[in-house]
Amino acid sequence: MKAVGYQSPQAISQPDSLIDITLPAPVAAGRDLLVEVRAVSVNPVDTKVRKSAAPAEGQAYKVLGWDASGIVKAVGPEVTLFKPGDRVWYAGSIARQGSNSELQLVDERIVGHAPKSLDFAQAAALPLTAITAWELLFDRFGIAPGKQPNPKSLLIIGAAGGVGSIMTQLARRLTGLTVIGSASRPETQAWVKDLGAHHVIDHGRPIAEELKRIGFPTVDYIASLTHTDAHFEQIVEAIAPQGKVGLIDDPLSLDVTKLKRKAVSLHWELMFTRSLFGTDDLIAQHRLLNEVAELVDAGLLRTTLAERLGSINAANLKRAHALLESGTTVGKVVLENWH
Repeated sequence: MKAVGYQSPQAISQPDSLIDITLPAPVAAGRDLLVEVRAVSVNPVDTKVRKSAAPAEGQAYKVLGWDASGIVKAVGPEVTLFKPGDRVWYAGSIARQGSNSELQLVDERIVGHAPKSLDFAQAAALPLTAITAWELLFDRFGIAPGKQPNPKSLLIIGAAGGVGSIMTQLARRLTGLTVIGSASRPETQAWVKDLGAHHVIDHGRPIAEELKRIGFPTVDYIASLTHTDAHFEQIVEAIAPQGKVGLIDDPLSLDVTKLKRKAVSLHWELMFTRSLFGTDDLIAQHRLLNEVAELVDAGLLRTTLAERLGSINAANLKRAHALLESGTTVGKVVLENWH
């Protein structure tokens, strides 16, 4: 089968950072699905792993990719949730070979039925970011879904990115929170507003001052999705007493003692945790993805696909990685089909 991988971690500018390869087709066992991959999107985790992780012992190549949509080709003998021919979407496990291959094995408990109203590319843009945003809002922060009036407020720092784009929608559509998004350019601010944020502020300016400008001395929840270390002093100032702060990035250091005075709780979200540790609630991601698909098909959520980069091959994946590393992307970039 065709795949894209690498043999050693390299900068994306290097010729062998991602290469077209041919690998043996895998065989489904246990609760695994064998999925024929039709579209993939690229996330920051792809670029981080490519720069730092070598292939696993016994593997000649490392295959990236943690967002995919496709069709179930075969199922393991213990599979109960899917059958061959089903359209699926998922983000997979960081502990296994990724979706940048024509065929991929993935545990059925972290796979959902793809939205009927989206094509494969539109669907591939959503799984990893939707899981991340959902888990941070509803599992880590403990926000109860429901549109009953809610006096509390949520600030999403970096709301125009992949996770921010779907978190903005989830928070606006499924909760009564006041949703404030941050973005630093006119086009990204317009994108966040269009996704449903009640207010949009500029995180290129002091965040606490921007919040006061729109009438919020503090906010109850802050989801910091990018450059948390650079924004941390402002986060400490802006978070309400007994508030909750969540992050998904990898700051080199944070002085979390600064949160003590306000009795603020800090939450780190990693959507791979359930699959990495085989947690008892692993199937929660299957249910979550099915629920998101229903919300998409009901017209309550929309894809965050922003750019189609062509077919799935090394050259186009290198373009996608370079785009993400530039820090200027809006929404998600997607590749589709193998040529």
